[in-house]
Amino acid sequence: MAIKSAISLAFISSVILVLVSGIEAGGIAIYWGQNGNEGTLADTCATGSYDFVNIAFLPTFGNDQTPMIDLADHCDPCSNRYTNLSSDIKSCQAKGIKVMLSIGGGAGSYYLSSSNDARQVATYLWNNFLGGQSASRPFGDAVLDGIDFDIEVGTKRHWDDLARYLSGYSKHGRKVYLTAAPQCPFPDAWVGGALKTGLFDYVWVQFYNNPPCQYADGDIANLENAWKQWITDVPATKIFLGLPASPEAASSGFIPVSDLTSKVLPAIKGSAKYGGVMLWSKYYDDQSGYSSAIKNYV
Repeated sequence: MAIKSAISLAFISSVILVLVSGIEAGGIAIYWGQNGNEGTLADTCATGSYDFVNIAFLPTFGNDQTPMIDLADHCDPCSNRYTNLSSDIKSCQAKGIKVMLSIGGGAGSYYLSSSNDARQVATYLWNNFLGGQSASRPFGDAVLDGIDFDIEVGTKRHWDDLARYLSGYSKHGRKVYLTAAPQCPFPDAWVGGALKTGLFDYVWVQFYNNPPCQYADGDIANLENAWKQWITDVPATKIFLGLPASPEAASSGFIPVSDLTSKVLPAIKGSAKYGGVMLWSKYYDDQSGYSSAIKNYV
């Protein structure tokens, strides 16, 4: 009887451990598209390291501008046609990886002049990248999973309108995922208002290039305090820890693997809103091997 009890207890403990591990397990999101030496999109997804890939960027849109994609050396930006990516996108999605189009970026010509402008941009994104129809879809017949808001210039106006219009397309059958990459100072200067809508599924907060709320020389206090505010005050499904994939990927905020796995992740993974880690970018991850080193801890 004692042996059976011990076996039962061990079994129950194992089940609990599995359940807890499942709750805490996170994913890795990566930005791809801004360096021609980072491999193809299909190669990126074939690594098995990533759960989300943000195609970066659509840096020109809004205010009656003709939207233009810029994928650095991957394609010719003047053509605005990247139909060769169609099979790559489908390959990623077949592996269960969500593929987003990231709009904005750290440099570009984009802003929304009115709510109607936001509606027009949403219509363009739906017809050209999501579930709509257009004769000039840049990625061919591939249907992306959603739109990533990486808004870092321009104004803070009407991003909430864009989120509402895009979210409305989910009623057409296939869910349109909304993600965002705000800076860690709270609230974000550009999309802080949009995040209040509660329409965003995943928010990968940039805990780098922002000394007041990032890791520094082994000290995680500023990062941890900022993390607590983000998970408390932002009504998103999951919050991700956004980091540079190597010291060269950002001016500050890189966290050595040992400190991330032994200090930072244990301090933040307890939250039900913890979603994982976002990395900038695939090119720098290739150089450092960061995602491979942290994947089992995320």
